[in-house]
Amino acid sequence: MKRFLSLVIVFSLIFSVKVYANDVDLKLSARSAILMDYETGEVLYSHNPHEKLPPASVTKIMSMLLIMEEIAQKRLTYDDMVTGSERAKSMGGSTIFLDEGESLSVRDMLKGIAVASGNDATVAMAEHISGTVEAFVDKMNNRAKELGMKNTHFITCNGLDADGHYSSAYDIALMSRELMKYEDIFKFTTIWMDSLRDGEFTLSNTNKLIRFYEGATGLKTGSTSIAKNCISATAKRDGMHLIAVVMAAPTSKDRFSDASKMLNFGFNTYKVTTFRKTGDSLGFCDVKKGKENKAEMLYNTGFGYLSKKSESKEIEEKIIINKDIIAPLSKGDIIGKAEFYQDGKLLGSSDIISASDIEKKSLSDAFKDTFDKFLTKK
Repeated sequence: MKRFLSLVIVFSLIFSVKVYANDVDLKLSARSAILMDYETGEVLYSHNPHEKLPPASVTKIMSMLLIMEEIAQKRLTYDDMVTGSERAKSMGGSTIFLDEGESLSVRDMLKGIAVASGNDATVAMAEHISGTVEAFVDKMNNRAKELGMKNTHFITCNGLDADGHYSSAYDIALMSRELMKYEDIFKFTTIWMDSLRDGEFTLSNTNKLIRFYEGATGLKTGSTSIAKNCISATAKRDGMHLIAVVMAAPTSKDRFSDASKMLNFGFNTYKVTTFRKTGDSLGFCDVKKGKENKAEMLYNTGFGYLSKKSESKEIEEKIIINKDIIAPLSKGDIIGKAEFYQDGKLLGSSDIISASDIEKKSLSDAFKDTFDKFLTKK
């Protein structure tokens, strides 16, 4: 049975509490809205967040997530060529005017989806990945279930209106948060203007916040006559990344205004405190049977938390170090754990690792140590 050395440290710190829709009135025009912190997933503001509504082209967040996952799993590269089909060409609404038989790179298709909201580009990518749009939509729905999106059902891959195609502000925030884990996506969602086909086709971002809101990073707009005006807007300031989802706003201007109000509320009310940084040192621990008898301990991952500026509570850090640490030891080996609590609830944790390699003593080293001790006693 392993033995551990446990240290408990208590700090007086600011810690966040949830803010619900009835705690503050931002006077939004949208039928449904939510503000979520990316790092923690905490809901900072909400208004009818679970109502099932048509999401329009905000649907494409899930399509982009599946594309990014294919790239991460090395089943797809940005340079792969994707060919437009008759079905892709037939798409109405926002398009990049993809011709049947025309081939564009995955990189250009992503530009077309993220910047111009290309319905045709989304269909082409769906067919390229899954063979058919229907198979891709099945994959979208399966992924939604995995993410806990309980009020979502996709019928189309691009968000064109269809009976039974719906989502909620909360669910959109969940899939937005998942997409944001792939930082490359921001190379596309932050583009204000670009072009395709060697400059022949100009792209202009449908998300006006990219140009006019400080720190905006994305993510996707959507609008149809039925869905009205929707957006999942993301922005980052002072280390805090927020997600503001607006559904069924009366006008395009209203959706940007509502998203801005929520983001402003978040940045003005909350802050992110970095409690421990990746690579921070905890000092040294004893190592047995090593050429060196001490190992420096590091936090393997950092720990930060969202805090409401006006409130403070106690945070407890529990440091657990393996009592018997025996060489050989490799850099990065786990030698303990740090856990962070508030009111007895575990908030997060970090492995504690060795900062360096420590070789095991050889027989000659051991003999020398024994001989040195013998001489010292004399």
